[in-house]
Amino acid sequence: MKHLLAATLLLLAPLTAHATCSATDFSIEEFKAGATGAGGAIRLSLKGKLVNHCATAAAAQVRVDAKDGSGTVLATKQGWPGGTTNIAPGQSVDFDLGRLLRYQPDMQTYSAAITDVRTW
Repeated sequence: MKHLLAATLLLLAPLTAHATCSATDFSIEEFKAGATGAGGAIRLSLKGKLVNHCATAAAAQVRVDAKDGSGTVLATKQGWPGGTTNIAPGQSVDFDLGRLLRYQPDMQTYSAAITDVRTW
């Protein structure tokens, strides 16, 4: 019976380790918003660095919000900066989610947040 219990625990240990990563185990650093171009050809740049502080490799989804002067969200998009590749512990990946949003003249502030974590 002891051997069965030990074998079961060893089998489930990797699953438990992956389940412990959460949005708080990641951070977004150096987030900067910018726009280039003029008229109808304005392109947004929403760049940052996604950093994994979890003990295991994992991936995180980032949501960017574009807001008007009163703080009302005008547009929201989400993306996986690392794609379907896990980010190793202590490592980071650069991202630019600006191409996902279409510029609107009322957009004045931008924010980024981590919304989901998974292992691929």
